[in-house]
Amino acid sequence: MLQVLPFKKSQLQNSRVKIAYEQKEGVVKNYFKDKSLDFENFELFIRAFKSEKILEVWIKPKTSDKFTLLHQYEFCTSSGTLGPKRKEGDLQIPEGVYHINNFNPQSNFYLSLGLNYPNASDKILSDKKRPGSAIYIHGNCVTIGCIPITDDKIKELYLLAVEAKSNGQGKIPVHIFPARLTDEGLATLKRNYTTSGHMAFWENLKEIYDDFEKDKQLKAVKTNSNGLYFF
Repeated sequence: MLQVLPFKKSQLQNSRVKIAYEQKEGVVKNYFKDKSLDFENFELFIRAFKSEKILEVWIKPKTSDKFTLLHQYEFCTSSGTLGPKRKEGDLQIPEGVYHINNFNPQSNFYLSLGLNYPNASDKILSDKKRPGSAIYIHGNCVTIGCIPITDDKIKELYLLAVEAKSNGQGKIPVHIFPARLTDEGLATLKRNYTTSGHMAFWENLKEIYDDFEKDKQLKAVKTNSNGLYFF
């Protein structure tokens, strides 16, 4: 019978993951030490803001019900405009509630973490035949709808995701917003994107943003028949 290796051990069979641990495990552990967090047993949450070109990494110890901001990375570059991805080839970075569904240690972009785009909402609101696919957070500094954070920084994020999964986290949530959806942020979108047709969707995303901001906890998010998110 073929023996299946534990997830972390199987990932470490790949040279790029092994290098990531050799170069970055100490760096990442220092992030935890600086925030008085336990590296051994945590859950991971990733949040991205397209306008600010910032990707945040949040950590929740298994002994806590609240997330703490661990670190943030800058997008190396971006494509498209503010607004959700709705069709293959539109160059848009998606917006919505996702989770990591693929670890690629042999990516064309060094290391990459795949997102479950199109999700249930996208399948309702996007092009029915060609909504697009293969959306990743990855290395390098090129994109046609993904989030690149350079080869150097993806080593850290990939390592964090491997640790979270190997510690038993079934789904690593990833929320992507057009901007920080404070009241002021949404008002700015309303002023600058009056003809975009995305305002109702952005107001829906603000509910997700506000709920996490309130107490730094994550609730399960569902999708209704109109493609909108709800708790």
